[in-house]
Amino acid sequence: MTTRAVADTAGVQAPTIYRLFGDKDGLLDAVAEHVMAEYVESKARTPENPDPVEGLRAGWRSQIEFSLTHPELHLLLGTRSRTSPATEAGIGVLRDRVHRIAVAGRLLVSEERAVEMIHAAGTGAIHSLLEIAPDARDHGLAEAMLDAVIGAIVAPAHTHGHARPGASVEVRAAAVTFAAFVPEMPALTPSERALLAEWVDRSIRSAQAG
Repeated sequence: MTTRAVADTAGVQAPTIYRLFGDKDGLLDAVAEHVMAEYVESKARTPENPDPVEGLRAGWRSQIEFSLTHPELHLLLGTRSRTSPATEAGIGVLRDRVHRIAVAGRLLVSEERAVEMIHAAGTGAIHSLLEIAPDARDHGLAEAMLDAVIGAIVAPAHTHGHARPGASVEVRAAAVTFAAFVPEMPALTPSERALLAEWVDRSIRSAQAG
């Protein structure tokens, strides 16, 4: 569709499109940003699941479904040289979900590492599925990738009748949980909080590397 056709559909003159958006690519960027922003806002309003891991699963499934039903939008945002504000907001929602897992005492890696792993796995799953014809896609692929990531970064829940995780796993989870609360600790100066966060982060990174 030409810029003039878009202008006619919108009931404005073509120069108005150029003045507001620069060119057709600018208009496409603005449309993509608007659609993505509305989706991210709807995710942020979704009530949180009492189980933070299940909340993460629900968010993952929602993102996979949205991207597969809006392939042009996903590809357009993915080819930008900069990250869009709406995409950044979406990553912010993911950070919040990961933080809830950390606060619950079940995260085994730093929150930053967890966000990076989940985001990379999700992006890879979406790209792989979009390269396959819709009727030939294995929709269990995305779920399997999430299971693999969760298995690597989340400690099993302490369920009655099941074995507790090993001591090293519990120590890692405790360190990540402690790190999640450092910014809120009272009676510490900003410098003391920063130093404490650095020490805990060093321990977490050592465990991740080990």
